[in-house]
Amino acid sequence: MSVFEIFDLWLEKAADDEDIVNELVSIKDNANEIEDRFFRELSFGTGGLRGIIGAGINRLNIYTVGKITQGYANYLNANFLRPVVIIAYDSRNKSELFAQTAACVLAANGVKVYIFNTLMPTPVLSFAVRYLNGSGGIVITASHNPYIYNGYKIYGSDGCQITRNAAESIALKINGIDIFDDVKKDDFNDSIERKVISYVPEDVLESYFENINALSMISDSVNRDLPVIYTPLNGAGITCVPKILLKNKFTNISIPKAQEMPDGNFPTCPYPNPEVPEALREGIRLAQEKDAELVLATDPDCDRVGCAVKVNDEFLLINGNQMGVLLLDFSCFLRIQNGRMPKNPIAIKTIVTTNLAKDIADNYGVKLINTLTGFKYIGEQIGLLEKYESNKESRFIFGFEESYGYLNGTYTRDKDAVSASLLICEMAAYYKSIGKTLYDVLEEIYKKYGYYLDELDTFTLEGKQGAETIQAIMRNLRGKGSSLFGDAEKFLDYQKGIDELPAENVLQYQFKDKSIVTVRPSGTEPKIKLYYSICADNKESAIEKKHVIKQIIESVVL
Repeated sequence: MSVFEIFDLWLEKAADDEDIVNELVSIKDNANEIEDRFFRELSFGTGGLRGIIGAGINRLNIYTVGKITQGYANYLNANFLRPVVIIAYDSRNKSELFAQTAACVLAANGVKVYIFNTLMPTPVLSFAVRYLNGSGGIVITASHNPYIYNGYKIYGSDGCQITRNAAESIALKINGIDIFDDVKKDDFNDSIERKVISYVPEDVLESYFENINALSMISDSVNRDLPVIYTPLNGAGITCVPKILLKNKFTNISIPKAQEMPDGNFPTCPYPNPEVPEALREGIRLAQEKDAELVLATDPDCDRVGCAVKVNDEFLLINGNQMGVLLLDFSCFLRIQNGRMPKNPIAIKTIVTTNLAKDIADNYGVKLINTLTGFKYIGEQIGLLEKYESNKESRFIFGFEESYGYLNGTYTRDKDAVSASLLICEMAAYYKSIGKTLYDVLEEIYKKYGYYLDELDTFTLEGKQGAETIQAIMRNLRGKGSSLFGDAEKFLDYQKGIDELPAENVLQYQFKDKSIVTVRPSGTEPKIKLYYSICADNKESAIEKKHVIKQIIESVVL
């Protein structure tokens, strides 16, 4: 069928859906808009799927959510005797509606559903899947994307986001489902009454908090009256982060009013990503008013956390790689000091995350494992450690990725901005007790191991033409290989499978001076990403090196 025939079919089949029909009628004379909405279906993969909210097969709406969930239900019923799924959602527009839609489709297919009765951080969902012995989980979120987006992520019974084999199996079940005629769906309220759908028990969240409390790193003697500004960026973090800080005696917490309550339009922060400086602007403004020393910001589903620290009279941002090495160093140091370092400890990071982590791990006698990009692979490694280790004491001490995701326990299998917010506050309080800021400690790390400039360049290429351009860029780079750089020591094509990792469309250039450049298309967004980890004696030299490398690689990308 042509895009225009599919468009007409939607007008007919969704005739009772006023929102969808009005949206379609508004674009009926816009051929480009019709093509963009109907030229393809949203792509389902290991990250689930993510798309603009709206009408069409290339948009997220109750029909695309229904189709995906029908395929997921078919997969569950083929692989589990009595499948159970836990569902969570964040503050984004239509998140609750999409969560309830998924619940109703699962219920109609005989799947027992537990759904949170309010918005909830993604790491709590990961925890809940294992706590409730679930067959899997769903989170309705588009993470840190702008307000026009929403998304759908699936978790396995291990509490990790699904990896390739499961994603491919689910995708096969989705393929061939008619979006209007093949999707079963029950009524939500009726399913609640019949207890086919139940709300998640309150003890799940309490147990989640107890597990985080058990990971506390500092003694009671450390003064916790640290002035902190926390902003949930109008997202799900408001349900958990203030509570965990208060439970651990961090009481001097202030929240920007404009960003406190859930709001899917993110009015003061159109790009609610703690990686972006603008996301911390409201928090820094309040910190200046309150004379606070630390600013924390979590993204809408509260699995990432960004940070700014006061240095003299200004606030400096700490990026994801920098915070990761600070937390790794702090965790190792205090574990040894407190006698809590396990034998043969292990830390885990992704291949696009700073190489400085290797230097720190080596210094403390910690084995560092590299995984593909995505915290699901870190969670998977934790599970493998538990499965094959005879010692009940976990060897895992810390995991992180450059995109502001951190985990210091095994209670959940995803990055956790709730526990990370607590750990950052504990770290800041500890160093303050000995007269240092986090920025001071970061400078000491650079002085000891060398300066690392870790930055990310992102190029957005929307629509059908953008997707084709991204693939052409990867083919071009792959064809050039190591010849792109005269001084590259290694050229790694992860599509071939490197170091027993699954095949992935990622290219990496490694240099003799420990610098690394990685290129990969985003798995959930129409973007191609360039990751720079440049090692040098000082910042100025690193910037100069990056400039030269960037010019060469952008000659192919742009």
